[in-house]
Amino acid sequence: MPVISMFYGIIIQLLFYDKKEHKRPHIHAKYGSLLLLLILKRLIF
Repeated sequence: MPVISMFYGIIIQLLFYDKKEHKRPHIHAKYGSLLLLLILKRLIF
């Protein structure tokens, strides 16, 4: 996954499309052994 930011030990990763694990665009925020997963339902441009 591409890393888009790292600060204070938190790693923010973005994955736009992944058929294996998730089908929707999502963001991972990792801090040590903790993981926050944000799933984007709809993008408006």
